[in-house]
Amino acid sequence: MKVRQQGRIVSVAVIVAVGVSSDGRREVLGMDVGPSEAETFWTAFLRKLARRGLRGVKLVVSDAHEGIKATVAKVLNASWQRCRVHFMRNALAHAGKSGRRVVSAFIATAFAQDDAEAAKMQWRKVSDQLRPKLPKLAGFLDEAETDVLAYMTFPPQHRTKLHSTNPIERLNGEIKRRTEVIGIFPNEDAIVRLIGAILLEQNDEWAVQRARYMTLETIAPLSDDPTVSLPAIAS
Repeated sequence: MKVRQQGRIVSVAVIVAVGVSSDGRREVLGMDVGPSEAETFWTAFLRKLARRGLRGVKLVVSDAHEGIKATVAKVLNASWQRCRVHFMRNALAHAGKSGRRVVSAFIATAFAQDDAEAAKMQWRKVSDQLRPKLPKLAGFLDEAETDVLAYMTFPPQHRTKLHSTNPIERLNGEIKRRTEVIGIFPNEDAIVRLIGAILLEQNDEWAVQRARYMTLETIAPLSDDPTVSLPAIAS
């Protein structure tokens, strides 16, 4: 976003974290504004959430920002899930226009497996099949395996809500729609006031929804105790 600082117009990053609490409901965990999405920014943000009482996070789902990946394990002691949708876009860029449909179908066979071990075995088979003709793509798959398949260790009922940042994209879209009207913010406080109001509205909407985002029955086995929160989805 664009903001005025000391007579200049600069770009700043706004990060938002949404989580699913132990009662199966979504909550806005927090937001922050900073100069970039570097590791130091993410570390400070996650530490703020921890000081405010965030505990027991099992999985953090986000785009492939090295800053957040590096700090998730360090600050939250949690696993990291690379957004599957964004990963596929990056992977298909290595396949060429003519090969994208076939490559997409190959990779999808790993996602269709019943458990984490089977998914990993199929992932490696796909990588090996692609290696002779598409060595860069195969190497890309090798490097991404753990991060893209992290969600497979969770119950099947949760996986469609954990493998990508899609659950937060509607909120991101609303933030973008309402901030684009402003164009250039006069200061960072103005950003916080507007986006903070949007997040409060969304949090209130989630709080009164009759249906839980995740059922208590499927969350219970994952919780260390009744007060545990899981998992977090960041953007």
